[in-house]
Amino acid sequence: MADNSRAQRLAKQIQTIVASAIEREVKDRRLELVTITDARVTGDLHDATIYYTVRGRRIEDEPDFDQAAEALHRARGQIRKIVGDNLNVRFTPTIAFELDTVPEASARLEELLERARARDAELARLRAGARPAGEDNPYKGGDE
Repeated sequence: MADNSRAQRLAKQIQTIVASAIEREVKDRRLELVTITDARVTGDLHDATIYYTVRGRRIEDEPDFDQAAEALHRARGQIRKIVGDNLNVRFTPTIAFELDTVPEASARLEELLERARARDAELARLRAGARPAGEDNPYKGGDE
């Protein structure tokens, strides 16, 4: 059984190898806009999960996740061969690709935080000119 630090080191190596392989060696135009964001390796070093994101050609374009997933699936064997050639391990891990949803989730969270900040600023502006309802001292005693 391998230790966790070795699995993390191997994952970083695999991430670097796969990113450079997609950029330089795999000839598929559908992978031009794919970015490798992370890699995880199981403790027994037999399975690697590689996380990726896809960006659009222009800012207003929606990325084509299905085409990228299909291209990665087709190139999986070639990528595993490249990883095996560049790693110094007895067994080349199997490779699975998974879409990384962290960027979309963080963008959504940023949007929600900005809405909360705007609402806080609006409440602060309304509070600046506010006066309490009723009299200044609502707790008057009966003997006054």
